[in-house]
This record gives sequence, C-alpha cells and structure tokens, in this order.
Amino acid sequence: MNTILITGATGNVGLQVIQSLTEIQHDLKLIAGVRNLESDASKLTNFNIRLTKFDFTDTETYDAALRQCNVLFLLRPPAIAEVAKYFEPLIAKAKVIGIVHIVFLSVQGVEKSSIIPHHKIEKLIVDSGIPYTFLRPAYFMQNFNTTLHQDLVIKRLIFLPAGKAKFTLVDVRDVGLVAAKIIIEPKKHVNQSYELTNQQQLTFQEMADHLSIGLKTKITYQSPTLLHFYWQKKREKVPTMLILVMIMLHYFPRFQQTPAITDWVEKISEKPATSFDQYIEAYKKELLAI
Repeated sequence: MNTILITGATGNVGLQVIQSLTEIQHDLKLIAGVRNLESDASKLTNFNIRLTKFDFTDTETYDAALRQCNVLFLLRPPAIAEVAKYFEPLIAKAKVIGIVHIVFLSVQGVEKSSIIPHHKIEKLIVDSGIPYTFLRPAYFMQNFNTTLHQDLVIKRLIFLPAGKAKFTLVDVRDVGLVAAKIIIEPKKHVNQSYELTNQQQLTFQEMADHLSIGLKTKITYQSPTLLHFYWQKKREKVPTMLILVMIMLHYFPRFQQTPAITDWVEKISEKPATSFDQYIEAYKKELLAI
C-alpha cells in the first residue's frame, strides 16, 4: 500500500488533489505536509488525512516528513525561487530515503524556458533517477479567485500587461483530479509529462467578455505598459516578487507562440475538461464577493 505525502496541502491545488482523492475509491494512506499543525488543521477538517509538519523553508522538516511516505506529490510555492537552497536537498533526501515516485506540479512550456524554477526542479528530479510524472498545467482559471480577484471585485477590471496574447486555460479542479488519478496508479505514468489544458485559447479581452456575460456585469480589460503595471501594483502594496511573477505570467506570453491545446485532462480523468464558462458558473458568487 502506498503512502502519499501531499505538499502544499492547504493551497488551491493541494486541496483539490485531496478533494479528488476523497471522491475516488483507493487504499492509499494520505498525509498532508503543512507548515503549522494547529492553524492548518482547520483547513483540512473535512478530510480523512493525517497531518505532518513540512515547511519548504525549513530543511530540517524534510527528513521526518519524507520517511512517512513512499510517493510524493510535490509543488513549488510561488514565493520560493531558490531551487538549489530548498529543492536540491529535498530531492536528494527523497532519493536516500527511497521515495518510489514523485508527481511534480510544473507549468506548461517549462521545457522551453530554462530560467524558471520549475525547469530546474524537473531536471533535479530526472537526474535523481526517481520515477516521476510531471504535470504541466496551462493558465489557472482560479487566478481570478486569487491574484486577480481584488481588481475584479472592486473595479470590475482585469488589469494586466498581456496585450492581445492568447492563453490556454485549465481549471484547478481538473488538475486535482488528474493528479489524484496518477497518484492512485503511478506505475501507469512513470517518467511521463502531461500538458493539462481545456479546449480553449482566449485573450484576456475575450475572458473579460465571458466574465461580463456570466457575471451579468461589465468587466473591463486594460493592458497597461510594463512600467505602469509595476508602479500601480507597488502602490497597492503587492509584494515585489509577486509583481515579477505576474509580469512573467502575463507579459512574456505576448512574445511567444500560443501554447498548444491537449486532451490529457479528458484522457486521464475520463471527464471533459472544464470550459471557462463552466468555471464562471461554478464560482460566480466567489468571483464578485469581497
């Protein structure tokens, strides 16, 4: 019987992985890696899952957490970019302990961009010799629930330097279900990489149009200059690192080929990928709630 350690267990993706695992028949043991055993426990009270202390920024927590599992669901918290400092010792420890499979949440297009942390993490995993599966999701629809939420709620605005670039999309719930299916039967997905998208490619103007119809209120899209965007977010007291991540996610795609659409979500989850309109319908109360 496999025992799974889920890192980032209280985040958007981690919670969806756990939710999906609770809805599928399996005989796995589940462990949630959390930074604070007391405060994070309240976020997981609805799930039959054991908690253990795991903090990416505290390498001293790695050994005890990894020794409790043999399969690792791994993601990179947005605030952690120092791959050599944190992920190198983590992967090395996983190899020594004998982790038999790593499911790593990467990003679409990672193989073409050596400067992003996910590229370096994938290489560490491959070089370790540990069997792996790389999930490479497209742009998360749920960004409208998180980093883009304040502008949407307060200003009815999408304010991003994305120009007319088209983005492929994916619902985090679909990513969670795909991850769960792979975690249950990892041997079927050894050393595979899957780009996870729905069947749409949309500009942010088109997303604003869909949101306007679905939410029954006018949502405006504004694409500022890079400098205007940076200083506006600084005035809003957005952390500099998050601003830079937002620039990387939304500005650089203007100069790149639109990522491909794939059918891996449907093939692995055995369900059609969620459309953007379906996402809006499911989250319409949250999208306009302060």
